Order: sequence, then C-alpha cells, then structure tokens
Amino acid sequence: MNIAGDIRVKWDRRYGQSPWPTPVKVLLDYQHLLPQQGIALDLACGLGANALFLAEQGLRVEAWDLSSVAIERLREKATVLNLDVQPRVRDVTALEWPRSVYDVIVVSRFLCRPICSLIQAALRPGGMLFYQTFVRNKVAQVGPSNLDYLLVENELLHLFPDLILRTYREEGQQGDILRGWRNEACLVGQKPLEKMQ
Repeated sequence: MNIAGDIRVKWDRRYGQSPWPTPVKVLLDYQHLLPQQGIALDLACGLGANALFLAEQGLRVEAWDLSSVAIERLREKATVLNLDVQPRVRDVTALEWPRSVYDVIVVSRFLCRPICSLIQAALRPGGMLFYQTFVRNKVAQVGPSNLDYLLVENELLHLFPDLILRTYREEGQQGDILRGWRNEACLVGQKPLEKMQ
C-alpha cells in the first residue's frame, strides 16, 4: 500500500467512529466576515462541520477530504439537513487546483505548506480564507505530535503573503496559560480585489 493509501485507511477508521464535531472557532468568531452568497470550499473537511455551517449561512459548499468514510457521512448528514453541500473524495496534494473559483475557503487542523499558494490562487478577488491549525508552542497535548504538521511561531502569517490580513490570533505560552487562545493559530485573510500598480 502507498503512503496516501495508508493515510486514507487511518482517517477512514477514525471518521467511522468519531462523534459529530462543531465548526472551528475562527469560523464561529468571525462569521460576520462571510459573504452573503457565493461558493465555499471546506478543505480537508473531515466530517464537514465547517461545510454544514457554511451551507447554513447560504453558501454553496464543496467539501474535500481523502477519507471516503468522512465524505459519505457528510453526504448523508447534508441530505438529511437539506443543505447545499457537495462532498468529494479528493487528495488535495495530488489534484489540479482551480483558479479564482471560491468566495470562501476554510482550512481547519490541516497543514500542507506546499499547497498554500494554490489555496491563495483558488480564491476569487475579494474571497476570504479562514484558517486554523495547531502550533508547536502548544500548552496542551492536543493535535499532531509530528512537527511537520505544526506551525512555528507566526508562520501562518507568512504562508499567505498576498492576502490582506483581516485578523490573526496566536497566544503561545505567554501569560496565564489557563486562559485565552492556546494551542492553535488562526488567520482570516482576504484576496485583494485588484493588484496595486
């Protein structure tokens, strides 16, 4: 079995037993920045809590994940809720990416640095990126332990250099670590409407 196949089996097993998640904090806290209509992508969606939330806000949603189990569970849930979600089994590291298609892209708890420029290019002018994932400077043992999948301090700020920063949060281990935003970084960025001359 190849590496992608091994990863798929791991996530199929996990998503077959997982309880239904809630949308990520960056999306809930900054939902007022969402457009009233358009096309959204929930990237590496897992069970698709973000996709369902986006569809509830009136967006047409595509949801991509490597796990066929997660995609099937999401398809069933979206059908029951009568929400406009199009789940698809996709290896986001291997596919050809569209350009200037999405009004919103959400990435949560997934980090693949080589596709960051493709994510940026897939946004339409004015499109919004909501990104939240784990940092190396965690205060709790949550998320991955492999450093390849953890952000260094302020790294998320530099992965999307062409976007206009709308909000960023990362508190690390500063101050009272029992309070505040810990273990993850979040960013909301917007693709400029036009390039400055």
